[in-house]
Amino acid sequence: MKIQESAENYLETILVLSERLGNVRSIDIVNELAFTKPSVSIAMKNLRENGYIRMDKDGYITLTESGQEIADMIYERHKFLSRWLMHLGVDEKTATADACRIEHVISRESFEALKRHIEF
Repeated sequence: MKIQESAENYLETILVLSERLGNVRSIDIVNELAFTKPSVSIAMKNLRENGYIRMDKDGYITLTESGQEIADMIYERHKFLSRWLMHLGVDEKTATADACRIEHVISRESFEALKRHIEF
């Protein structure tokens, strides 16, 4: 289940937006990430073709089972790593930015070991 970091970011964004807004459309992703409409459109096409999202006739986006699995994994890592870094004294803005980078490269094994070691 290895996909590109950008695809993971899009899936995580769809998850977060769906929790916040209920329904997600491409324009919501454009506004959230401050990307261009064409960039988001291409990304949504790729995610759809790879089976990570569905888009209905009205343009509403939902995660497929595999897309949800990836989004959940990345978002869990993001929240955990952000909290951990802030607990260590890193300011929130830096912790969030660093967590965003770390969440994509840390192995499942290392992340699970961190979770076992650090009990919040």
